[in-house]
Amino acid sequence: MYKLAAIDLDGTMLNSYGAVTENTKKVIKETISKGTEVIIASGRPIDSIKTIAREIGSEKYFIAGNGALIYDIKKDEIIYDKYMPKEKVLEIIKICEENSISYNVYTDKTILATALKYNVLYYHKENLKKEENKKTNISIVENMYEYVKKIKEERFLKVTVCDDNQTVFNSIIRKIRKVSDIEVLDVSHMSRKMIRQGTEEIPIEYYYTEVSLKNVDKWNAIEYLIEKLNIKKEEVIAIGDNINDKEMIEKSGLGIVMKGSTPVVVRCSRLCYRYK
Repeated sequence: MYKLAAIDLDGTMLNSYGAVTENTKKVIKETISKGTEVIIASGRPIDSIKTIAREIGSEKYFIAGNGALIYDIKKDEIIYDKYMPKEKVLEIIKICEENSISYNVYTDKTILATALKYNVLYYHKENLKKEENKKTNISIVENMYEYVKKIKEERFLKVTVCDDNQTVFNSIIRKIRKVSDIEVLDVSHMSRKMIRQGTEEIPIEYYYTEVSLKNVDKWNAIEYLIEKLNIKKEEVIAIGDNINDKEMIEKSGLGIVMKGSTPVVVRCSRLCYRYK
């Protein structure tokens, strides 16, 4: 019997509009009732995950920031963290600013952005449908470098970098890779999300990558958690769709990928299943 199921959010548990379907909620709640613990393993910050965890009936733990932290829901506290040092965040911000490319800084509580573009625009549109206490926290910052420099609590999960021009995007990523002690996700495909504008459906398309501290990934967080829960890795199911899910899909007892997942993730899995 599988004792733990770790499930990604965007592109996996959530549909293209950022919602959990009623059928998905039903399946997850049935799985929990049969004794398998279901946890969310996402790149999002804490508050963005909390409300979804409540929706699906997951009451114990979740993984945020692509494995940068584990949150204990019942105790309302972080039990594991691998934050990015401020100097690394500032170094990446400087590269992005000098090359005029869009980026966002994720802390454990909020997403810092200079404009509502790409993934942040998607979260903003998602927020319009939510109650105030269920929204993803987004802070628009005019001078990101100075703002981050003044932050006293250094709880930085990751930096995301986005652009709709692949040539521009790739050239900046090559520069970021020269920064020491960080991991840059090797994302080569274009992300595509849908937003509703009145009666119209508008796609948001962009290339992106995620930058975190070296050796931070969802599987390392899962390993910490299963040791705490006395669960073997063979008793873990991991479900995802993107490169940030590769490690957990590859190393868990059963790795499941979504239909339409990035090819490198499909190649590392043992089962391809449409979970929505």
